[in-house]
Amino acid sequence: MAIAFALILVLVVIGSVLFHVLSPWWMTPIASNWGYIDGTINLTFWITGAGYIAIILFMAYCVFRFRHQEGRRAAYQPENNKLEWSLGIGTTVAVLALLGPGLVVWYQYIEVPKGAAEIEVMGQQWQWSFRLPGKDGLLGTSDPRYVGSGNTLGLNPSDPNGQDDVVIDGGDLHLALGKPVKVLLRSIDVVHDFYVPEFRARMDLMPGLVTYFWFTPTRTGTFEVLCAAFCGVGHDAMRGSVVVDKESDYQAWLQKQHTFAELSARAKKVNLPQ
Repeated sequence: MAIAFALILVLVVIGSVLFHVLSPWWMTPIASNWGYIDGTINLTFWITGAGYIAIILFMAYCVFRFRHQEGRRAAYQPENNKLEWSLGIGTTVAVLALLGPGLVVWYQYIEVPKGAAEIEVMGQQWQWSFRLPGKDGLLGTSDPRYVGSGNTLGLNPSDPNGQDDVVIDGGDLHLALGKPVKVLLRSIDVVHDFYVPEFRARMDLMPGLVTYFWFTPTRTGTFEVLCAAFCGVGHDAMRGSVVVDKESDYQAWLQKQHTFAELSARAKKVNLPQ
């Protein structure tokens, strides 16, 4: 029985490795500069995988080596300093190997390069909205108190820097290929999470705070935006699209968008008494 159980443990290891190598699941093809994140994930797989294999094979060895035999008696050994030191040092090295690369990547993740364009993503149940700076290159200020008809992002109507901001309310966000972008994130209701799998970049949107990260699109195409934090009954439907264009296509798209001033004027015209 013990030999059969040890063999089962060995087969579990072999099956796990084959499933990982041969199964069709894997990360989507990357479309940003964050190859470091893929490298960190792969390193985590190697370290945890090696630990998993070592532990299961050690269990199989113990089951076989110390199986019941006639005349064999168990030896009581409450202390083993050599084993305890080995386990303590090995665990420490493994934890540092897991945390160290992640901390390095995190520092790069929040260290925005000079010249990166700022855009804003706002989440609300259950829709994504976006804002891009106008010709002045500056985003205007905002406050949830200003949220209302014709001002769904809550922009400050008295801030001149916000009048030419490009507002995309529920539409697709377009970005220029190869241009670094600092993404400012905010929510006006509950916690959301802006996640585009191909960009390897995500961050929570916290009510009352502005969070951020940055990335550089490296491949043209249309990429789905997901909310990776449960935000209510419509969570699964909170989706959007980011379209990465060549510079000429991006500029052509940008010229067709409406500014906050234009949307405000249209809203006032609609609300005028007849």
